[in-house]
Amino acid sequence: MSALCRFSVSVFSNLVKPLSVAGILKNPARGLTETENKVDPHLEKLSKFGTYVAESIPKFVQKVEVSHLRELDIFIHPDGIIPVLSFLRNNHNAQFNALVDITAMDVPARSYRFEVVYNLLSLRYNSRVRVRTYADELTPISSICDLYQAANWYEREVWDMYGVFFSDHPDLRRILTDYGFQGHPQRKDFPLSGYTEMRYDEELRRVVIEPIELAQEYRKFDFKTPWENFAKFRNPERNTARITNVEDTQKAKEIPGK
Repeated sequence: MSALCRFSVSVFSNLVKPLSVAGILKNPARGLTETENKVDPHLEKLSKFGTYVAESIPKFVQKVEVSHLRELDIFIHPDGIIPVLSFLRNNHNAQFNALVDITAMDVPARSYRFEVVYNLLSLRYNSRVRVRTYADELTPISSICDLYQAANWYEREVWDMYGVFFSDHPDLRRILTDYGFQGHPQRKDFPLSGYTEMRYDEELRRVVIEPIELAQEYRKFDFKTPWENFAKFRNPERNTARITNVEDTQKAKEIPGK
């Protein structure tokens, strides 16, 4: 398991540190104001719960932290998807029975380029938690359709957009792109223009899909950055039209003034 660890692993007692909020106190004797660090009760509860989860499932939990959004993030090993989510769903102190969403992120520089995020909601305790794991193009992730029925379409979206394979999924096929679509659009190595285009053919009287054609005169060859193909058009100085007065116009045309 250590070979797949991407997140830092440390002692569980030091995994979570509650965020402190600076409070301003007035000292009437001195007439001065002093600052005192106060721990937010909500953040302190999240920190304690994160430590509780890490101590309960030490085999799969690799890191726990409270984000700046005042929500708990749990980083786990890919093999711990079913055990960790089952614990968060069935444990009396958690009861995260609602799966809000499943999303992913592509970071090509990482050895495991895809980060899969599960957003859970506990209606009983009015709390949210994010469970994060990682995968690559060849490493499958266990499907959680048996735990959350809403995961069926969410996992299909992640498969369609990123190509993350979910094992034991009852119906893993594309859901957003068209039939016969090649590639995964949300990957960073997928071109913004795509590979094919769709148009209506007057002769065939139907919609056809064919390889994309870009006219040469409309292509901008600026390769300084792979994410901005029209950087020059963003410059306001080059887009500002030069306004000349009447005298300059007459001199340019060599027309004497009246």
